[in-house]
This record gives sequence, C-alpha cells and structure tokens, in this order.
Amino acid sequence: MKLQLSKWLVGACAASFLAVGLPYWQIPYAEVEVPTSLMTPALVVVALAAAIARALGGSRFVVCVLAVAATIPAVVMVRVVVDTAADPTSHNLWPFEVFLAGFVGVMVAALGTAIGSIPGLRANIRHE
Repeated sequence: MKLQLSKWLVGACAASFLAVGLPYWQIPYAEVEVPTSLMTPALVVVALAAAIARALGGSRFVVCVLAVAATIPAVVMVRVVVDTAADPTSHNLWPFEVFLAGFVGVMVAALGTAIGSIPGLRANIRHE
C-alpha cells in the first residue's frame, strides 16, 4: 500500500501548523493552558484547510483527518521542546498537553474533512 500525499494536503498541514503555532508560541509560558490556549480563530483555518485538502486534493478521509490533526500536537511539541531547553522543570505534564492537543486536532480536522467531503457525495448522488 503506497501512501500518496497531495500538494493540497501538504499545504493544508503547513497552513494549519503556522496558523495555530504563531499565536500559540507568543503566549507567555505562565499563561498557557492546553486546550484553552489552542481555542482560537486559527482553528477555523485548520478546518478550512482540511476541507480544501479533501475537496480539491482528493485525499482519503482518514489520511486527511490524521495528517491535518497531527499539526496541532506538533505545535505543542515544538513549544515543549523550546521551553524545556530553557527550563528543564517546565512542562512536567507534557504528555497530557500533547494528548489534549491531539484531541482538539482530530475534532477540528474531522469536521473540516467532513465538510470537504460534501461536494464528492453530491456528485455521486447525481450520477446514480
């Protein structure tokens, strides 16, 4: 089984990573609360990117959800690595932070991917 990544899916992941990461990384460490700190308008970009990757890129549903959803925990992991390099005692509960970020990512990416599936479903209904 060969995994094919479309340009749309790669672009969706990059856009999601930057849209969520840039504002998240600006929050001071003392004010970060996962998942609350991730609940920003940037999640709209994640859902939209997943919808576009599904509709225009033709990515499979599960591949699209997992790839786009993985960008949210990746953003948190970048923050954990940078913060613990400066202060090794920070992020003692980082596995929970990553898990919660993954949950948020899957929910938002699944919603976006489902929305991106609608044009394909309508096309199949018309041809039958």
